[in-house]
Amino acid sequence: MSELQKAAQIAVKDCLGIKTGEQVVIIADEPSRKIAKVLWEEAKNLGAEAIYVEIIQRSNHGEEPPKAVAELMKAADVFIAPTSKSLSHTRARREANQAGTRGATLPGITEEIMKRTLTADYQKIKKRSIEYAEKLTRGKEVRIVTEAGTDITMSIDGREAHPDTGIYTEAGVFGNLPAGEAYIAPVEGTAEGVIVVDGAMAGIGVLDEPIKMKVEKGYVTEITGGKGAKKLEELLAKYGKDARNIAELGIGTNDQAIITGNVLEDEKVMGTVHIAIGDNKSFGGKIEVDSHLDGIINKPDLYIDGEKIMEKGKLL
Repeated sequence: MSELQKAAQIAVKDCLGIKTGEQVVIIADEPSRKIAKVLWEEAKNLGAEAIYVEIIQRSNHGEEPPKAVAELMKAADVFIAPTSKSLSHTRARREANQAGTRGATLPGITEEIMKRTLTADYQKIKKRSIEYAEKLTRGKEVRIVTEAGTDITMSIDGREAHPDTGIYTEAGVFGNLPAGEAYIAPVEGTAEGVIVVDGAMAGIGVLDEPIKMKVEKGYVTEITGGKGAKKLEELLAKYGKDARNIAELGIGTNDQAIITGNVLEDEKVMGTVHIAIGDNKSFGGKIEVDSHLDGIINKPDLYIDGEKIMEKGKLL
């Protein structure tokens, strides 16, 4: 068995708990064909009624799949979406989970990422992710500071954090694979300060030059910093003000993940936090927009209600 097959087997058997006779839909697009086919084969090997469906590549993360595919996701027991553009923050994904379908998205996953991160110790990642999600849920205010220039505060009062554990065996549950984060939707309109993204940015990749974002009343009001900043402005241009909403704060908890320019893995890297802009409707926020872009911040100091829980990227 190849390493890729082994990683796919862990995904379908251990992470998603697929059983004989279950209806499993694998959603691919052209760049993800090979990985999707391996997942389909491994689901089939478990005795599942495995269905392979390929959609036309979406133009942005968070863009809806075709209506027929959304219906298929709702009708299945399990969906797996290794598409090149993320279906995580879509109505189709939310409605499928509400209908009781469990599932995982693997947006932009590569063979290398799959082999490296899906063989991690998911019981440890689960424990770590739950612990930090509980800290965020209990918290009221977060402050993030870095030597690169980030200094931002935001309210998380009354919001529930979510652990991305990698174990999705209950009806209606959902997460990413590879997994490994604790994340929360900050209260809209409360974020104030400066974010300096110095790791990687969704839709752009690893950054040659940091992207600096000025944040006022919960929205990004100014973006500066070279080619990456220009590209980010272009990505946001067609979606209006809500695409600039401070949507998510996440803490990476996967010790096997490394920054590669692929946001799926980047946001899971232990020692980083990420702040996303755009849609947060799917995890406790109020903003619904066809865009959700994560920015990875290296070596942060992270405070929850004044207590330092991370120092220069080290979880305390």
